[in-house]
Amino acid sequence: MNILIIGGTRNVGHYLTSALLEAGHRVTVFNRGRTPDELRAEVERLQGDRTLRADLDKALRGRTFDAVIDNAIYKGAEAETILELLNGRTGRYIFLSTGQIYLVREGAPRPSKEVDYDGRLMPAPKLESYGHQEWLYGMDKRRIEDAMVSAWETISFPYTSLRIPMISSERDHFHRLYNYILRLKDEGPILAPETPNYPLRHVYVADVVNAIMRLLDTGLGIGKAYNIAQEETVTLDEYLNLVGGFLGVQAEIVRIASSKLEAQGFLPDCSPFSERWMSELDNTLSKEELGMVYTPLPVYLEKLVRFYTHNPPPKTASYLRRRAELTFLEFYRQETSV
Repeated sequence: MNILIIGGTRNVGHYLTSALLEAGHRVTVFNRGRTPDELRAEVERLQGDRTLRADLDKALRGRTFDAVIDNAIYKGAEAETILELLNGRTGRYIFLSTGQIYLVREGAPRPSKEVDYDGRLMPAPKLESYGHQEWLYGMDKRRIEDAMVSAWETISFPYTSLRIPMISSERDHFHRLYNYILRLKDEGPILAPETPNYPLRHVYVADVVNAIMRLLDTGLGIGKAYNIAQEETVTLDEYLNLVGGFLGVQAEIVRIASSKLEAQGFLPDCSPFSERWMSELDNTLSKEELGMVYTPLPVYLEKLVRFYTHNPPPKTASYLRRRAELTFLEFYRQETSV
């Protein structure tokens, strides 16, 4: 197949490109070219800003593709551009959506199923709040999904939406798991908010790539959306005890009112998996229709811990306030023990 990948050479796109090349496909990548990639020489590289119609039009003019994988579509207007430029020029279009399309829906169950998409949407949080940006992200992804459904129904545009939770990966440029590893290794307590205290259900990057490869290989899933998520649903305590076990340390979590942690500016950095914007997805449909088999959580966590142990990135910006966290905890314990 002749396949175009839009955006994302740092994480999912990197692994996906390698998998496609190994399977014998021809791969073209379109992105801004600002981040040096580690892709093989035979990958054709097109540069431009996908948010600018003129850049996409110039790069794609006169081209057709068997499939387009879009790792970096975030706004409703971008969906309109893609539909105009790719209609009749690709055999299928697969894009990465998010579990947050459920979180902006009032009363959405956890874990969420694909049929839980419809419902009343929550109002916007305060503009200056962290939650507003997360809400906006989920709302924009819904606009994209709605545009794709409409295009499928009216012009048979061959889209597939993959709804993804937090992706665990060796190439996670946010280093969210590594934030916890640093705190576990210094053997100090991890500060986490009392609420929300939702269970975790993430996904390993290899499983996201596998889902895309299955769609391409089988031709299944056109005009549909699938949740892609690991099997296990675990508490933060269970998750960190697993990570701590691979490090040979005991995880200690101290829960404090979120208002106090927010007042100190510690959230979400002190416990990035504790926020309400971490989705929890039911993966049943992907197993039934696509035959997905997911990497067990202990297996991929051990791989990630081993990777970070042997390839430690620079300490994250959030860890620079670790001393402040521990100082705050000392005073907090003194106050609450009186």
